[in-house]
Amino acid sequence: MKSIAFAASLVVLVPLGASAQTTEQLVKGATDTANVLNYGMGYNLQRFSPLTQINKDNVKNLVPVWNYSFADDRSAQSQPLVYQGVIYVTSHNATMAVDAKTGKQIWKTKVEYPAETPRIVCCGIINRGAAIHNGKLFRTTLDAHVIALDMKTGKELWRQKAADFKEGYSMTVAPLVADGVVITGISGAEFGTRGFIEGYDPETGKRLWRTHTIPSPDEPGGDTWKGDTWKLGGGSTWITGSYDPELNTVYWGVGNPGPFNAAVRPGDNLYTCAVLALEPKTGKIKWHYQFSPNNPFDYDAVAEMVLADVTIEGKPTKVLMDANRNGFFYVLDRTNGKLLAANPYVKVNWASGIDMKTGRPIETEISKEAREGKKVTVQPSILGGKNWEPMSYNPQTGLAYANTLNFGGNYKAEPAVFKQGEWYLGMDLTDIWAWPDGPRGYLKAIDPMTGKSKWEVGSDIPRFSGVLSTAGGLVFSGQLTGEFDAFDANDGKKLWSFQTGSGIEGQPVTWQQDGVQYIAVTSGYGGVYSIFSGDERLANVPTGGSLWVFAVKN
Repeated sequence: MKSIAFAASLVVLVPLGASAQTTEQLVKGATDTANVLNYGMGYNLQRFSPLTQINKDNVKNLVPVWNYSFADDRSAQSQPLVYQGVIYVTSHNATMAVDAKTGKQIWKTKVEYPAETPRIVCCGIINRGAAIHNGKLFRTTLDAHVIALDMKTGKELWRQKAADFKEGYSMTVAPLVADGVVITGISGAEFGTRGFIEGYDPETGKRLWRTHTIPSPDEPGGDTWKGDTWKLGGGSTWITGSYDPELNTVYWGVGNPGPFNAAVRPGDNLYTCAVLALEPKTGKIKWHYQFSPNNPFDYDAVAEMVLADVTIEGKPTKVLMDANRNGFFYVLDRTNGKLLAANPYVKVNWASGIDMKTGRPIETEISKEAREGKKVTVQPSILGGKNWEPMSYNPQTGLAYANTLNFGGNYKAEPAVFKQGEWYLGMDLTDIWAWPDGPRGYLKAIDPMTGKSKWEVGSDIPRFSGVLSTAGGLVFSGQLTGEFDAFDANDGKKLWSFQTGSGIEGQPVTWQQDGVQYIAVTSGYGGVYSIFSGDERLANVPTGGSLWVFAVKN
């Protein structure tokens, strides 16, 4: 293998930021080891790479090649994209193009938004990434706009307002380009908004469709809301969906209902806490599956819907996998939404299981008491068995690698009063955590069909970073205390660690350029756990967003 110094000195053999990301290239993104074209490292969101140059034997020699500062002290949760030698990365207030070998900035385009916007954002001043297609880069903004930039220059090409941030809407989601449509979601369920998913023309920015995740009374599912409760029903869509080009279907998770007080909104409350299978050209719902009907505990279902082709009972099956916030690991047939497996992957006490015939949770007395207004201690907490941080699925091991949470919460409903632009929760926010003795989180290697872990690695302070797995037998993940770690995919043994200087809440990726495999991750502390946990052990973790790139030194 070439040394890093030599590799960095090589000229890029293709034009920086060349502008032809075709639909065909995006479809093949999961196997394109020279680029990172998709959020989730492929339409399937597996976050798995077939690269083996960095492996269990040499990962101990992994060293930083360069570090690029975002000049920002907010949480850095963006997943980098890589195309023809250029890394594209976002923060809440900028979009940046960086030379992948040298770390030198090519362009930086600031994002301007009204100063009062952060007051109406729930859980962190962040942005999770971009999408690229046909020479354009697409991203969203905190004040709920969708914009397109020229990939070569960073010049803004179009901008569309998705919603009014003064009503509580915001956008942190990375767009998805599927079947020639730019698809985006929305945040704001904690403010009494009505969620949606929508599609835009990538060339002009024209809105092509909008599918509300809270149906009106005259739409299918509208009868699951009483009176006018649907108007404030929540149902955010703030994590990027997956896409199956063969089935031409997008799978997008939907968040919690509003308010948390379930007594205010009797009924199943579709399509909250659900996954929607959508037609990308029209936004038409093909099927849905609701994980947690009428949920009181903020068990939103926005997190990644991972696609894989697996053998079940001797039959090749197209599945969708979700480590749900409610504590159960689900496997669905993605052609029709049929439930194939649902098992707890963390401690769960609000339900005793999932009815395999109806797909509904078998709720315990705790859920009943919560709806009656009694104070309960629920497992998992309102942050879930796994929060937003994306897991990885390795098709070679058949395991899902996920950063899970190991603590409960104290829940008590209270009256909910709606006021535009203010929190609309209906929950007592004092003394909400039930901390365990020992680790508050585990990195787990989970069998999707059983929910059982082959191995787990505990962390006193839970991990909130994404996970990357590779054919080199490795699993990469970061810690809120700044360490970027590599583990053996088979047994969880830690093989390497590097201190990045701020807490890692980003999403690692890997690619190979001119014979050298690189690993990249954003570092920057300030997300939901730091805001709400009160964990004093993080007091000395510095803020400061930046992008790190690593390679093996000979």
